[in-house]
Amino acid sequence: MDKITVIGAGLAGCEAANTIANMGVNVDLVEMKPIKHSPAHKTDNFAELVCSNSLKAARVDSAAGLLKEEMRKFGSVCLKAADNSGVAAGGALAVDRNLFSQYITNSIKSNDRITVINDVVGSLPQDRIVVVATGPLTDDGLAQSIKDYCETDSLSFYDAAAPIVTKDSIDFSVAFSASRYEEDTSQGDYINCPMNKEEYEIFYNELINAESAIVHDFDVYEGCMPVEVLAKRGIDSIRFGPLKPVGLKDPRTGHRPWAVVQLRKENSEGTMFNLVGFQTNLKFGEQKRVFSLIPGLNNAEFVRYGVMHRNTFINSPKLLNRDLSLKKNKNIFFAGQLSGVEGYMESASSGIIAGINAVKKLKGEKPLILSNFTMIGALLNYITDESVTNFQPMGANFGILPPLETHIRDKRERYMALSCRSLEFYDKEMDL
Repeated sequence: MDKITVIGAGLAGCEAANTIANMGVNVDLVEMKPIKHSPAHKTDNFAELVCSNSLKAARVDSAAGLLKEEMRKFGSVCLKAADNSGVAAGGALAVDRNLFSQYITNSIKSNDRITVINDVVGSLPQDRIVVVATGPLTDDGLAQSIKDYCETDSLSFYDAAAPIVTKDSIDFSVAFSASRYEEDTSQGDYINCPMNKEEYEIFYNELINAESAIVHDFDVYEGCMPVEVLAKRGIDSIRFGPLKPVGLKDPRTGHRPWAVVQLRKENSEGTMFNLVGFQTNLKFGEQKRVFSLIPGLNNAEFVRYGVMHRNTFINSPKLLNRDLSLKKNKNIFFAGQLSGVEGYMESASSGIIAGINAVKKLKGEKPLILSNFTMIGALLNYITDESVTNFQPMGANFGILPPLETHIRDKRERYMALSCRSLEFYDKEMDL
Protein backbone atom coordinates (compact mmCIF):
# COMPACT_ATOMS: atom_id res chain seq x y z
CA MET A 1 0.00 0.00 0.00
CA ASP A 2 2.11 2.90 -1.30
CA LYS A 3 -0.54 5.54 -1.74
CA ILE A 4 -3.44 7.17 0.10
CA THR A 5 -6.89 7.95 -1.26
CA VAL A 6 -8.57 11.28 -0.50
CA ILE A 7 -12.26 11.60 -1.36
CA GLY A 8 -13.47 15.13 -2.03
CA ALA A 9 -11.59 18.12 -3.43
CA GLY A 10 -13.05 20.79 -1.18
CA LEU A 11 -10.88 22.77 1.21
CA ALA A 12 -10.30 19.84 3.58
CA GLY A 13 -9.64 17.33 0.81
CA CYS A 14 -7.20 19.63 -0.99
CA GLU A 15 -5.32 20.34 2.25
CA ALA A 16 -5.18 16.61 3.00
CA ALA A 17 -3.93 15.73 -0.50
CA ASN A 18 -1.39 18.57 -0.50
CA THR A 19 -0.09 17.59 2.94
CA ILE A 20 0.23 13.91 2.04
CA ALA A 21 2.04 14.70 -1.20
CA ASN A 22 4.41 17.11 0.53
CA MET A 23 5.29 14.30 2.96
CA GLY A 24 6.47 12.22 0.00
CA VAL A 25 3.47 9.92 -0.41
CA ASN A 26 1.40 9.49 -3.58
CA VAL A 27 -2.27 10.46 -3.47
CA ASP A 28 -5.38 9.56 -5.45
CA LEU A 29 -7.71 12.55 -5.07
CA VAL A 30 -11.23 11.48 -6.08
CA GLU A 31 -13.65 14.29 -6.94
CA MET A 32 -17.13 13.88 -8.42
CA LYS A 33 -17.09 17.19 -10.31
CA PRO A 34 -17.53 17.67 -13.24
CA ILE A 35 -19.44 14.37 -13.50
CA LYS A 36 -21.85 15.49 -10.80
CA HIS A 37 -22.40 18.70 -8.86
CA SER A 38 -24.02 19.17 -5.46
CA PRO A 39 -26.91 21.67 -5.31
CA ALA A 40 -24.55 24.34 -3.93
CA HIS A 41 -21.60 24.05 -6.30
CA LYS A 42 -21.48 25.93 -9.59
CA THR A 43 -17.95 25.51 -11.02
CA ASP A 44 -15.62 22.60 -11.69
CA ASN A 45 -12.78 24.09 -9.62
CA PHE A 46 -11.54 22.57 -6.38
CA ALA A 47 -12.06 24.25 -2.99
CA GLU A 48 -15.05 26.21 -4.25
CA LEU A 49 -16.36 28.77 -1.74
CA VAL A 50 -20.12 28.40 -1.93
CA CYS A 51 -21.15 30.97 0.68
CA SER A 52 -19.17 33.98 1.90
CA ASN A 53 -15.83 34.93 0.36
CA SER A 54 -14.55 35.90 3.83
CA LEU A 55 -12.16 33.63 5.71
CA LYS A 56 -12.90 35.67 8.88
CA ALA A 57 -10.57 37.77 11.01
CA ALA A 58 -6.88 37.96 10.25
CA ARG A 59 -5.51 39.37 13.52
CA VAL A 60 -3.75 36.82 15.70
CA ASP A 61 -5.64 37.82 18.87
CA SER A 62 -8.84 36.46 17.33
CA ALA A 63 -9.81 32.80 17.25
CA ALA A 64 -10.03 32.80 13.45
CA GLY A 65 -6.70 34.60 13.12
CA LEU A 66 -4.95 32.22 15.51
CA LEU A 67 -6.31 29.24 13.57
CA LYS A 68 -4.87 30.62 10.33
CA GLU A 69 -1.52 31.40 11.96
CA GLU A 70 -1.30 27.78 13.10
CA MET A 71 -2.23 26.55 9.61
CA ARG A 72 0.55 28.63 8.07
CA LYS A 73 3.03 26.67 10.16
CA PHE A 74 1.91 23.51 8.31
CA GLY A 75 2.24 25.10 4.85
CA SER A 76 -1.50 25.43 4.21
CA VAL A 77 -2.29 25.56 0.49
CA CYS A 78 -5.55 27.40 1.26
CA LEU A 79 -3.69 30.25 2.94
CA LYS A 80 -1.20 30.44 0.08
CA ALA A 81 -4.22 30.75 -2.22
CA ALA A 82 -5.75 33.42 0.02
CA ASP A 83 -2.53 35.44 -0.03
CA ASN A 84 -2.62 35.34 -3.83
CA SER A 85 -6.30 36.24 -4.22
CA GLY A 86 -7.05 38.65 -1.38
CA VAL A 87 -9.47 41.54 -1.62
CA ALA A 88 -9.85 44.50 0.74
CA ALA A 89 -12.03 43.61 3.74
CA GLY A 90 -10.84 45.64 6.71
CA GLY A 91 -9.56 43.33 9.41
CA ALA A 92 -10.83 40.19 7.70
CA LEU A 93 -9.08 37.94 5.21
CA ALA A 94 -11.35 37.92 2.18
CA VAL A 95 -10.66 36.55 -1.28
CA ASP A 96 -11.72 36.66 -4.89
CA ARG A 97 -13.47 33.29 -4.76
CA ASN A 98 -12.70 32.37 -8.37
CA LEU A 99 -9.00 33.22 -8.12
CA PHE A 100 -8.84 31.43 -4.77
CA SER A 101 -10.26 28.15 -6.04
CA GLN A 102 -8.34 28.38 -9.32
CA TYR A 103 -5.04 28.78 -7.44
CA ILE A 104 -5.75 25.66 -5.37
CA THR A 105 -6.92 23.70 -8.42
CA ASN A 106 -3.73 24.55 -10.31
CA SER A 107 -1.56 23.76 -7.29
CA ILE A 108 -3.15 20.34 -6.79
CA LYS A 109 -3.16 19.38 -10.47
CA SER A 110 0.46 20.40 -10.93
CA ASN A 111 1.67 18.28 -8.01
CA ASP A 112 3.34 15.16 -9.46
CA ARG A 113 2.40 13.06 -6.44
CA ILE A 114 -1.34 13.78 -6.77
CA THR A 115 -3.50 11.91 -9.28
CA VAL A 116 -6.93 13.46 -9.74
CA ILE A 117 -9.68 10.94 -10.46
CA ASN A 118 -13.11 12.19 -11.52
CA ASP A 119 -15.61 9.72 -10.14
CA VAL A 120 -18.70 9.53 -7.93
CA VAL A 121 -17.80 7.40 -4.92
CA GLY A 122 -20.87 5.40 -3.96
CA SER A 123 -19.53 3.42 -1.02
CA LEU A 124 -17.00 3.87 1.76
CA PRO A 125 -13.65 2.21 0.87
CA GLN A 126 -12.56 -0.16 3.63
CA ASP A 127 -9.52 -1.82 2.06
CA ARG A 128 -7.02 1.07 2.06
CA ILE A 129 -5.95 4.19 3.91
CA VAL A 130 -8.47 6.86 2.97
CA VAL A 131 -9.36 10.41 4.01
CA VAL A 132 -13.06 11.17 3.57
CA ALA A 133 -13.59 14.90 3.08
CA THR A 134 -16.80 15.14 1.08
CA GLY A 135 -18.38 18.03 2.95
CA PRO A 136 -21.85 18.93 4.24
CA LEU A 137 -23.53 17.99 0.95
CA THR A 138 -22.01 14.52 0.68
CA ASP A 139 -23.56 12.57 -2.18
CA ASP A 140 -26.47 10.39 -1.06
CA GLY A 141 -24.88 7.05 -1.99
CA LEU A 142 -21.70 7.66 -0.03
CA ALA A 143 -23.64 9.22 2.85
CA GLN A 144 -25.80 6.11 3.12
CA SER A 145 -22.74 3.86 2.96
CA ILE A 146 -21.10 5.83 5.78
CA LYS A 147 -24.32 5.63 7.78
CA ASP A 148 -24.55 1.88 7.29
CA TYR A 149 -20.91 1.28 8.16
CA CYS A 150 -20.85 3.58 11.18
CA GLU A 151 -24.26 2.51 12.62
CA THR A 152 -27.61 4.02 11.70
CA ASP A 153 -27.77 6.72 14.38
CA SER A 154 -24.31 8.11 13.71
CA LEU A 155 -24.89 10.38 10.71
CA SER A 156 -26.90 13.60 10.81
CA PHE A 157 -28.38 15.05 7.66
CA TYR A 158 -29.39 18.30 9.32
CA ASP A 159 -27.83 20.67 11.78
CA ALA A 160 -30.26 21.95 14.41
CA ALA A 161 -27.97 23.70 16.84
CA ALA A 162 -28.71 26.11 19.67
CA PRO A 163 -26.41 29.07 20.41
CA ILE A 164 -23.44 28.58 22.75
CA VAL A 165 -22.02 31.17 25.15
CA THR A 166 -18.91 31.20 27.33
CA LYS A 167 -19.44 30.64 31.04
CA ASP A 168 -17.14 33.57 31.90
CA SER A 169 -19.47 35.98 30.11
CA ILE A 170 -22.63 34.97 32.03
CA ASP A 171 -23.75 37.39 34.75
CA PHE A 172 -24.09 35.27 37.89
CA SER A 173 -25.52 38.14 39.88
CA VAL A 174 -28.67 37.24 37.92
CA ALA A 175 -28.16 33.68 36.66
CA PHE A 176 -27.95 30.75 39.08
CA SER A 177 -27.02 27.07 38.98
CA ALA A 178 -29.73 24.55 39.83
CA SER A 179 -31.64 21.55 38.55
CA ARG A 180 -35.41 21.51 38.81
CA TYR A 181 -36.88 20.90 42.27
CA GLU A 182 -33.47 21.19 43.96
CA GLU A 183 -33.20 23.60 46.89
CA ASP A 184 -29.46 24.30 46.66
CA THR A 185 -29.02 27.03 44.03
CA SER A 186 -25.23 26.88 44.23
CA GLN A 187 -25.21 23.48 42.53
CA GLY A 188 -27.05 21.87 39.65
CA ASP A 189 -26.66 20.69 36.09
CA TYR A 190 -28.09 23.84 34.54
CA ILE A 191 -27.42 27.56 34.61
CA ASN A 192 -30.78 29.33 34.86
CA CYS A 193 -31.58 32.83 33.60
CA PRO A 194 -34.82 33.96 35.31
CA MET A 195 -37.29 36.44 33.83
CA ASN A 196 -40.08 38.43 35.41
CA LYS A 197 -43.27 39.09 33.45
CA GLU A 198 -42.08 42.40 32.00
CA GLU A 199 -38.69 41.00 30.95
CA TYR A 200 -40.36 38.00 29.35
CA GLU A 201 -42.83 40.08 27.33
CA ILE A 202 -40.06 42.35 26.01
CA PHE A 203 -38.01 39.32 25.00
CA TYR A 204 -41.01 37.56 23.48
CA ASN A 205 -41.98 40.50 21.28
CA GLU A 206 -38.45 40.95 19.98
CA LEU A 207 -38.15 37.20 19.31
CA ILE A 208 -41.31 36.89 17.20
CA ASN A 209 -40.44 40.01 15.19
CA ALA A 210 -36.77 39.20 14.58
CA GLU A 211 -35.51 38.61 11.03
CA SER A 212 -34.86 35.03 9.92
CA ALA A 213 -32.08 33.85 7.66
CA ILE A 214 -32.82 32.96 4.05
CA VAL A 215 -33.34 29.22 3.62
CA HIS A 216 -32.27 27.60 0.34
CA ASP A 217 -34.33 24.76 -1.10
CA PHE A 218 -31.53 22.27 -0.38
CA ASP A 219 -31.28 23.55 3.21
CA VAL A 220 -34.91 22.98 4.23
CA TYR A 221 -35.16 21.49 7.70
CA GLU A 222 -38.47 20.12 8.96
CA GLY A 223 -37.50 17.86 11.84
CA CYS A 224 -37.22 20.47 14.60
CA MET A 225 -39.15 23.65 15.26
CA PRO A 226 -37.20 26.91 15.62
CA VAL A 227 -37.86 28.64 18.93
CA GLU A 228 -39.11 31.75 17.12
CA VAL A 229 -41.68 29.67 15.20
CA LEU A 230 -42.89 28.01 18.39
CA ALA A 231 -43.16 31.45 20.01
CA LYS A 232 -45.53 32.65 17.28
CA ARG A 233 -48.10 30.10 18.42
CA GLY A 234 -48.96 32.34 21.36
CA ILE A 235 -47.42 34.44 24.09
CA ASP A 236 -47.26 31.53 26.54
CA SER A 237 -46.12 28.89 24.05
CA ILE A 238 -42.41 29.01 24.98
CA ARG A 239 -43.17 29.79 28.64
CA PHE A 240 -44.87 26.40 28.77
CA GLY A 241 -42.11 24.90 26.59
CA PRO A 242 -38.34 25.50 26.71
CA LEU A 243 -38.71 28.49 29.09
CA LYS A 244 -40.94 26.78 31.65
CA PRO A 245 -40.01 27.86 35.21
CA VAL A 246 -41.47 24.84 37.00
CA GLY A 247 -39.36 23.51 39.88
CA LEU A 248 -37.02 26.51 40.03
CA LYS A 249 -36.70 29.39 42.50
CA ASP A 250 -34.93 32.66 41.84
CA PRO A 251 -32.50 33.03 44.79
CA ARG A 252 -32.91 36.79 44.61
CA THR A 253 -36.64 36.58 45.34
CA GLY A 254 -37.20 33.12 46.76
CA HIS A 255 -40.07 32.65 44.29
CA ARG A 256 -40.61 30.90 40.98
CA PRO A 257 -39.77 33.19 38.03
CA TRP A 258 -42.25 34.00 35.28
CA ALA A 259 -39.99 32.20 32.78
CA VAL A 260 -36.51 30.67 32.79
CA VAL A 261 -33.96 30.15 30.03
CA GLN A 262 -31.80 27.17 30.92
CA LEU A 263 -28.20 26.67 29.80
CA ARG A 264 -26.60 23.25 29.67
CA LYS A 265 -22.88 22.41 29.80
CA GLU A 266 -21.47 22.03 26.29
CA ASN A 267 -18.01 20.60 27.00
CA SER A 268 -16.35 18.55 29.71
CA GLU A 269 -14.32 21.52 30.96
CA GLY A 270 -17.53 23.50 31.58
CA THR A 271 -16.28 26.60 29.78
CA MET A 272 -19.20 26.71 27.32
CA PHE A 273 -22.97 26.40 27.76
CA ASN A 274 -25.76 26.06 25.18
CA LEU A 275 -29.22 27.62 25.37
CA VAL A 276 -31.56 24.67 25.88
CA GLY A 277 -34.37 24.49 23.32
CA PHE A 278 -33.12 27.47 21.33
CA GLN A 279 -32.67 25.91 17.91
CA THR A 280 -33.22 28.87 15.64
CA ASN A 281 -33.13 30.15 12.10
CA LEU A 282 -32.67 33.81 13.03
CA LYS A 283 -29.89 35.80 11.41
CA PHE A 284 -26.73 35.82 13.52
CA GLY A 285 -26.99 39.55 14.25
CA GLU A 286 -30.57 39.10 15.37
CA GLN A 287 -29.59 36.23 17.64
CA LYS A 288 -26.99 38.44 19.33
CA ARG A 289 -29.49 41.28 19.73
CA VAL A 290 -32.49 39.27 20.91
CA PHE A 291 -30.79 36.66 23.07
CA SER A 292 -28.76 39.36 24.84
CA LEU A 293 -32.10 40.55 26.23
CA ILE A 294 -32.20 37.41 28.40
CA PRO A 295 -31.31 38.41 31.98
CA GLY A 296 -27.82 37.17 32.76
CA LEU A 297 -26.84 37.11 29.09
CA ASN A 298 -26.76 40.87 28.52
CA ASN A 299 -23.00 40.77 27.88
CA ALA A 300 -22.77 37.15 26.80
CA GLU A 301 -20.04 36.10 24.40
CA PHE A 302 -21.53 33.89 21.70
CA VAL A 303 -19.01 31.35 20.43
CA ARG A 304 -21.52 29.74 18.09
CA TYR A 305 -24.90 30.93 16.85
CA GLY A 306 -27.86 28.67 16.27
CA VAL A 307 -28.34 27.14 12.83
CA MET A 308 -30.89 24.94 11.10
CA HIS A 309 -29.88 23.67 7.69
CA ARG A 310 -28.72 20.70 5.65
CA ASN A 311 -25.33 19.69 7.00
CA THR A 312 -24.24 16.08 6.78
CA PHE A 313 -21.82 15.21 9.58
CA ILE A 314 -20.88 12.17 11.60
CA ASN A 315 -21.26 11.79 15.36
CA SER A 316 -17.54 12.36 15.83
CA PRO A 317 -17.36 12.02 19.64
CA LYS A 318 -18.77 8.52 19.27
CA LEU A 319 -16.96 7.50 16.09
CA LEU A 320 -13.57 9.21 15.79
CA ASN A 321 -10.25 8.83 17.54
CA ARG A 322 -8.30 11.96 18.40
CA ASP A 323 -6.18 11.54 15.24
CA LEU A 324 -9.42 11.72 13.14
CA SER A 325 -9.40 8.00 12.32
CA LEU A 326 -12.49 5.86 12.77
CA LYS A 327 -12.53 3.81 15.96
CA LYS A 328 -14.01 0.97 13.93
CA ASN A 329 -11.36 1.12 11.20
CA LYS A 330 -8.17 3.10 11.85
CA ASN A 331 -7.37 3.18 8.13
CA ILE A 332 -10.33 5.52 7.53
CA PHE A 333 -9.91 9.20 8.41
CA PHE A 334 -12.54 11.94 8.28
CA ALA A 335 -11.91 15.64 7.71
CA GLY A 336 -13.81 18.85 6.98
CA GLN A 337 -17.40 19.60 7.79
CA LEU A 338 -18.28 15.93 7.57
CA SER A 339 -16.15 15.41 10.70
CA GLY A 340 -18.08 18.02 12.66
CA VAL A 341 -15.97 21.16 12.31
CA GLU A 342 -17.70 24.30 11.09
CA GLY A 343 -16.19 26.91 8.81
CA TYR A 344 -13.88 27.20 5.81
CA MET A 345 -10.56 27.33 7.66
CA GLU A 346 -11.68 24.91 10.34
CA SER A 347 -12.42 22.38 7.60
CA ALA A 348 -9.10 23.06 5.91
CA SER A 349 -7.15 22.68 9.16
CA SER A 350 -8.72 19.31 9.89
CA GLY A 351 -7.69 18.21 6.40
CA ILE A 352 -4.08 19.03 7.22
CA ILE A 353 -4.13 16.94 10.40
CA ALA A 354 -6.01 14.05 8.76
CA GLY A 355 -3.45 14.06 5.97
CA ILE A 356 -0.51 14.02 8.39
CA ASN A 357 -2.01 11.18 10.40
CA ALA A 358 -2.91 9.16 7.31
CA VAL A 359 0.78 9.25 6.34
CA LYS A 360 1.84 8.36 9.87
CA LYS A 361 -0.56 5.42 9.75
CA LEU A 362 0.94 4.31 6.43
CA LYS A 363 4.46 4.49 7.90
CA GLY A 364 3.54 2.87 11.22
CA GLU A 365 4.37 6.01 13.21
CA LYS A 366 2.61 7.54 16.19
CA PRO A 367 -0.15 10.00 15.21
CA LEU A 368 0.17 13.75 15.62
CA ILE A 369 -1.95 14.89 18.58
CA LEU A 370 -1.75 18.65 19.04
CA SER A 371 -1.96 20.24 22.48
CA ASN A 372 -5.36 21.52 23.59
CA PHE A 373 -3.58 24.86 24.06
CA THR A 374 -3.59 25.19 20.26
CA MET A 375 -6.71 26.20 18.36
CA ILE A 376 -6.49 23.23 15.99
CA GLY A 377 -5.82 20.84 18.85
CA ALA A 378 -8.69 22.20 20.96
CA LEU A 379 -11.07 22.05 18.01
CA LEU A 380 -10.25 18.42 17.26
CA ASN A 381 -10.39 17.62 20.97
CA TYR A 382 -13.92 19.04 21.07
CA ILE A 383 -15.24 17.05 18.13
CA THR A 384 -13.78 13.82 19.56
CA ASP A 385 -14.71 14.47 23.22
CA GLU A 386 -16.85 11.52 24.32
CA SER A 387 -18.43 13.61 27.09
CA VAL A 388 -20.12 15.86 24.50
CA THR A 389 -23.78 14.90 24.14
CA ASN A 390 -26.16 15.97 21.39
CA PHE A 391 -23.10 16.75 19.27
CA GLN A 392 -23.31 19.68 16.85
CA PRO A 393 -20.57 21.13 14.63
CA MET A 394 -18.15 23.66 16.11
CA GLY A 395 -15.95 26.40 14.72
CA ALA A 396 -12.83 28.04 16.11
CA ASN A 397 -13.43 30.05 19.27
CA PHE A 398 -11.52 30.83 22.44
CA GLY A 399 -14.14 29.08 24.57
CA ILE A 400 -12.79 25.65 23.59
CA LEU A 401 -9.26 26.45 24.83
CA PRO A 402 -8.28 25.61 28.42
CA PRO A 403 -8.40 28.80 30.51
CA LEU A 404 -5.25 30.66 31.46
CA GLU A 405 -3.75 29.93 34.87
CA THR A 406 -4.34 33.57 35.80
CA HIS A 407 -7.57 35.08 34.56
CA ILE A 408 -7.18 38.30 32.55
CA ARG A 409 -10.26 40.50 32.75
CA ASP A 410 -9.68 42.49 29.56
CA LYS A 411 -10.96 40.33 26.71
CA ARG A 412 -8.52 41.56 24.06
CA GLU A 413 -5.55 41.01 26.38
CA ARG A 414 -6.88 37.58 27.39
CA TYR A 415 -7.23 36.51 23.77
CA MET A 416 -3.71 37.67 22.96
CA ALA A 417 -2.36 35.69 25.91
CA LEU A 418 -4.20 32.59 24.72
CA SER A 419 -2.79 33.07 21.22
CA CYS A 420 0.74 33.52 22.53
CA ARG A 421 0.41 30.34 24.58
CA SER A 422 -0.68 28.43 21.49
CA LEU A 423 2.07 29.71 19.24
CA GLU A 424 4.65 29.08 21.95
CA PHE A 425 3.68 25.40 21.81
CA TYR A 426 4.55 25.26 18.10
CA ASP A 427 7.83 27.07 18.65
CA LYS A 428 8.94 24.84 21.52
CA GLU A 429 7.33 21.46 20.81
CA MET A 430 6.97 21.17 17.03
CA ASP A 431 9.64 20.81 14.36
CA LEU A 432 7.93 22.64 11.52
